[in-house]
Amino acid sequence: MISELRGTLVRKAPAGVVVDVGGVGYGLLVPLSTFRDLGEEGDDIRLLTHLHVKEDALDLFGFLTEAERTIFRELISVSGIGPKLGLAVLSGLSPEIFHRAVVEEDLGLLTSISGIGKKTAQRMIVDLKEKLSGLDVSSVGAGGAAEHEDIGDAVLALVALGMRRASAREAVLKVQREAACELPVEELIRRALRKTG
Repeated sequence: MISELRGTLVRKAPAGVVVDVGGVGYGLLVPLSTFRDLGEEGDDIRLLTHLHVKEDALDLFGFLTEAERTIFRELISVSGIGPKLGLAVLSGLSPEIFHRAVVEEDLGLLTSISGIGKKTAQRMIVDLKEKLSGLDVSSVGAGGAAEHEDIGDAVLALVALGMRRASAREAVLKVQREAACELPVEELIRRALRKTG
């Protein structure tokens, strides 16, 4: 069982990264939250891992924080949610925001993630609400709390401009997912307005 890797970041792309550990290059699939905070090619990094075994393949997934890995493992325990969809969830929402969405049964936020429909979101709530209620997701990685605050501020600003809360949140989260880096509040608002305008 591979639990973590420490090595040099050789290649970095949203679809996955390669980490050189003692001359062996490990390919890992990572969520966008991890990708954004990884650093640059050539940097020494540490990734927590999850090895997913299928009949025809071994897929290695990498995460910067224990919160991300824990949420990922809980997600793939839900019927109908595979590792690719688990990554999509973590790419769209930080562990902290996902945790709150499940505990507060926020279907609007959960269904704003690409690939998650109403039935899947309801299944996540039923299967995970009790498990996540006692889970500490405070360690969301570098920038996690600030990112959450920026998203909240952008949503509040859009609501003040007359947008419905659910639409505002969906637009802001979509903008954040599509961005290759964290955006300041003002830019989140500008891009969200363009999407809904």
